[in-house]
Amino acid sequence: MISQSLDFPRYGDKLNSDFFEEYLVQLLEERDRIGLTSMIRQIDAMMITVEPGHSIAYVGELCLMTPYHYLVTLESESHFTHILRIDMNSPDVLVREVKDPNTRGIFRSLNEVYPIGAQKPNSRYMGEIFRVTSLHDVVELQKSRDIRFFNQDQIRKLELPGNMAVVKPSPYTHNIVGYWERPEHNIRVYALGVTSIRSDVQAAYEAAKEAQEKLGLDKLLLPIDHLATRIYSQNREAAILEYLTLTSYYYWGSYDIADQNSSTNVTKSVHYSNELESPAKVFTAANHPYFVNHLLQLPSPTEAFVRNYGPRLHHIAVAVNDGHTNVGGVSKANIDYVVDALRDCGQNFLLDVIGSEEEGLKQIFSSASEYSSLIIEYVQRFGDFQGFFTKGNVARLTHAAGVEEGLREMDAEASKA
Repeated sequence: MISQSLDFPRYGDKLNSDFFEEYLVQLLEERDRIGLTSMIRQIDAMMITVEPGHSIAYVGELCLMTPYHYLVTLESESHFTHILRIDMNSPDVLVREVKDPNTRGIFRSLNEVYPIGAQKPNSRYMGEIFRVTSLHDVVELQKSRDIRFFNQDQIRKLELPGNMAVVKPSPYTHNIVGYWERPEHNIRVYALGVTSIRSDVQAAYEAAKEAQEKLGLDKLLLPIDHLATRIYSQNREAAILEYLTLTSYYYWGSYDIADQNSSTNVTKSVHYSNELESPAKVFTAANHPYFVNHLLQLPSPTEAFVRNYGPRLHHIAVAVNDGHTNVGGVSKANIDYVVDALRDCGQNFLLDVIGSEEEGLKQIFSSASEYSSLIIEYVQRFGDFQGFFTKGNVARLTHAAGVEEGLREMDAEASKA
């Protein structure tokens, strides 16, 4: 009998090592057998941290460019944490702002050794929180598998919600994974600080939603489709296997993007076939380490990003409702309408919309946020398109992000002069 987590078709064309294929089977069979797969459910929340004074503007940016709504602010001794929510069927976003720019901590240290990451040392994606059915059992089982957690005193000092168990940052992605126990039909409540609705955050939120509604975007934007992390080439297989060890996701497959010296590797939820309920997690890595690039004479946008920022989340992909919008008698695919409307508001994008309705898929990258350094991707799938990506689209998106990365690197060098 095939194990639950292995009973999915494999996609893609990239070959993995014998080590990867052997331990993929062993880890997922064990995960299913000991009950972790059934106890770990969906991504319930995602955590992002930004520089002092940047969180209000970033909340406004997210509330314009995505379906998220400002709910409440949790104030602790050293942080403000703003809770953004769509509904209880898709994950929350927690935007965390450190009050004092000189505050030190483990999340800041993950940025400081990288030349561009160090310019915004408090700004990074932190990781995902998974809903579990038994927190005690999940933690004890994971500890028996040599997974290391922050203890409760460390959770308190880091000012993370006290009703979570949080795994220490990955050596491969620098992201955290957390768990909390929440009955499926209970509302999310975060055990952290003093709760209030801040008038300044509320004003930024209302202005964003007024603009979104005026532009007609509120009916077109759907929840998050996937999260994409960039990692060093040598850590590709370990990062995927580690994430599958920590979660209830399965390995969907990998595409080799040879002309960009890169690969795109996809994992998805065992329990939720609809990514809008629990986003897919994507890992992008170079095919070769940086020190052979001069011999290969190939671009290496993914490795360049990691060397400049460190391993971290690169973009958040927002789904766009399938269909068309009529503008002055002209029918536009919804994604084209969304992008044109946001461009008219001053939002920059790295390229034009790529793909086609005939191919079944259109996508685009925004420019990186000045507050979080994260890119927003928009993706529209047409009709009964069953794939997740097309290789051509991924290659063009990877190239476009690499061009911006090159400009950012030059800006960083110029600022040192």
